[in-house]
Parts: sequence; C-alpha cells; structure tokens
Amino acid sequence: MAARMINLMLTSCTSEELGASVVNAHDAEELHAGLLAPEACISPKFLYDALGSKLFEAICELPEYYPTRTEAAIFERHGAEIARVAGTGTTLLDLGAGNCAKAASLFPLLQPSQYVAIDISSEFVHEALARLRQRFPKVEMEALGMDFSNRFELPELVRAERRLFFYPGSSLGNFTPEDAQAFLARLRAQCGPDGGILIGIDLAKDKATLDAAYDDALGVTAAFNLNILRHVNGLVDADFDIRQWKHHGFYNAARGRIEMHLEARSAQQVRWRGGDRRFEAGDCIHTENSYKYQQADAIKLLERSGFEATRVWTDPQRWFAVIHAQAIAP
Repeated sequence: MAARMINLMLTSCTSEELGASVVNAHDAEELHAGLLAPEACISPKFLYDALGSKLFEAICELPEYYPTRTEAAIFERHGAEIARVAGTGTTLLDLGAGNCAKAASLFPLLQPSQYVAIDISSEFVHEALARLRQRFPKVEMEALGMDFSNRFELPELVRAERRLFFYPGSSLGNFTPEDAQAFLARLRAQCGPDGGILIGIDLAKDKATLDAAYDDALGVTAAFNLNILRHVNGLVDADFDIRQWKHHGFYNAARGRIEMHLEARSAQQVRWRGGDRRFEAGDCIHTENSYKYQQADAIKLLERSGFEATRVWTDPQRWFAVIHAQAIAP
C-alpha cells in the first residue's frame, strides 16, 4: 500500500510542485545515448533531483539500509581520532553533500576554516546550506551546484590550502573500479601538496543483507529509482509512464556490485526530444551500480590514484570502512 501511494505521488505531482527541470546540452546527449544503448541505461546522477534527494534522505532512515547508520556510528565512536588524523582548520569539500548533515555532525571536531557543499541538485544543497549557516555562523560556507562525476575543476572561491575531500556514504561504489580510479585521480589533482580525502567505503558482505538494503519492504527505494523517469520526462520531454515500470535491485555477486534496474511491465514506445525506443515487457533500463569492496582493495585503489591511506576505521561487524588518505607526490 505504501509503495502504491508513493508511486501515485510520483505520477501526480506537477513540475511546479517539484521544481522545473533544466538540462544542458551535455546531459541531453548523455541521456539520448544511454536510452539508445544496446543495454539501455540512465546515469545515476539523474536520480538526484530535488524529489530524488528527499527520497534518498528517507532511504537513509530505513531499517534495511545499514550504510548510513553504520557509517554514522563509526564517526560517533572514532570522531575525535578522525579529527586528529585529518586535522582541524581544513578546507572541507563535501562531495554529494545532499542535506549536509554528515559533514555538519563533524564540524565541532574538524572545525573547518571553509566548508564547500557540492551537489548536483543545486536547489537542494543551497537550501541545506542556508539552514546550516544559522547553526554555524563562524564557518565560512559556499555551495556549488555541479556534476563532478566526469570533470572536476574548483572555482577560485575555494581555498587552495589544506583541502580535505569528504566523500561519505560509499558513493564511490557508483563508479566502476576503473572510473573510480580516474575520479580519485581528478580529486588528487585538485588536492595540492597538503590535501587529503576522508572517504566512506561499503565493504563486501552477505547477499541477503545487500538485497534488502536496496529493495526495502516499504518501497522507498523503488520510488527513488522510478523517480528518475519523472526527472527524465522533464529534462528531455520524454513520455515515460511511470506506472508501466517497476524497480529491480539486487546484488550481483559475480561482479561484486549492487545493480538497480527499471523493468518494463508491458510493451511500450517511449519518445523523447530527438529520439524514441520501443521497450518490450521485461526489458530493463540500468540506473545504478554500487560496488562493494574488500578493505585491502579499497586501499590499493586509493594508492593507485595518488593517495596514501593513513588510517582505517570500521564497525565491529566490518560492514563499512572510513578511510583517511593523504595526497602523495606524483
């Protein structure tokens, strides 16, 4: 019943209620190419419009979704040591900041000289930062609405000294291992000689736990995934009927990753600005991966990207790891 109510909300909300969708030429081309690919796909970055960001907030509260609370427990238990290792007074760059809550919880310990919240959902992150400024008026804050998945160049308003990239939530898992290394290398290029990274990594575990985390009983993850079609409709004038699609999320053990797909419930022709495609019943659109790492492999990935791990913190079950790594000379 809850899932049906959420799906009804997705199909009935107007663009005025959810905020107008804006697309640039690069994103439009990316969507066009992905929808016409032999295995249709939509980049996971399009999951995070204003509504998608709010739905992800709800996912983080679900009992099945262990990453958020497990990571939070690591920060709570080891926060003082994390601050000693990472250092205070840094330029804290929060990647995929969302509601900024994770970084804000560390403010009393890290005491950043500047906080830069970076998120693809510009409206969402600006609203979050406005609230945060009221709580921490002495911290200099900036909000950047940008897609950092392919290119990453920081504007001059970001201090160059002691940059500490904060990338929690195991969002690195959305990249393939090869793309993850390229992404981390781009961060390293923006670090300077005295920068570093504080990153959350979801560790490999049993399939049942992983399947439940990405296909919850309440259907919030399903709504989050289906919302990408509503977002695409607004971006490129597509005519996806959300009611004719269903969420499919599962752990692919052979590839070491969670996969999220949208599966067509019936045969249908979908049109968008500049293209169209026929989907048969059972055809899928691949929307997201979430790779799960062995701890040693995560450390090696950082090293290949120009960082040296200085400390690793995990929970008692070793389900999740928080790693601090320092930039090393090329």
